[in-house]
Amino acid sequence: MTPTPTVLVASDLDRTLIYSAAALRLSMPDADAPRLLCVEVYDARPLSYVTERAAQLLPRLAGHSVFVPATTRTREQYRRVHLPGPPAPYAICANGGHLLVDGRTDHDWNRAVRDRLAGECAPLAQVQDHLRRTADAAWLLKERTAEDLFAYLVVDRALLPGAWIKELAAWAEPLGWTVSVQGRKVYAVPRPLTKSAALAEVVRRAGTTRTLAAGDSLLDTDLLLAADAGWRPGHGELADTGWSAPHVTALTECGVSAGERILAEALHSVTG
Repeated sequence: MTPTPTVLVASDLDRTLIYSAAALRLSMPDADAPRLLCVEVYDARPLSYVTERAAQLLPRLAGHSVFVPATTRTREQYRRVHLPGPPAPYAICANGGHLLVDGRTDHDWNRAVRDRLAGECAPLAQVQDHLRRTADAAWLLKERTAEDLFAYLVVDRALLPGAWIKELAAWAEPLGWTVSVQGRKVYAVPRPLTKSAALAEVVRRAGTTRTLAAGDSLLDTDLLLAADAGWRPGHGELADTGWSAPHVTALTECGVSAGERILAEALHSVTG
């Protein structure tokens, strides 16, 4: 009989474990590029990748732990990703707004999240209105909402003014919202909408006693702080701002190489 895993490994997906073609530019030069496996197809086009070694490590890690994808993606976007290995028993989507159990939405969890947001934060419509009024068509490419929980903009990063981001963050803070920039996306997210809250619920249900985590962005800080140990890549919002914590290893690797290193370190930590 296989023993029940006592370690839970929660990891962000985009730009932590999986990488789009654009994000692959974060990695090593073409001459030294590793062989890749496509893990996401959208509109009949390959969209996201891991290295072949990462594809070998993932099933091993899932076999020795409770592996939990923890993503800002919507449920629909998450379901496009097909990681090597067995299906994850739990997945955190929409930055903690949705919890999937064996692939199915836990609607009770979502209702509890929405009740908390309604009581603690300004409404999404107010934030959307502010984004529309202050964003500039010169750098704004798309405006989106995710699961009616938070908003994000797709922007031209080369033209995006840093001052606008600071002004948006200052406006959002007293309303109970946070701002995060990840690649070409600017996220406005209610402060109580966190991956760590959903993680705590998964830990309770899975009965695990130790948690490992990985992430690259401001929206992953609570996930990393809630873990017993963790890793952040050498790229991304956390690396750019110099964010650190005593129990979180700041890797030097960037891009898909960082994703591979995270999986190797997590597997070593789980198996000894």
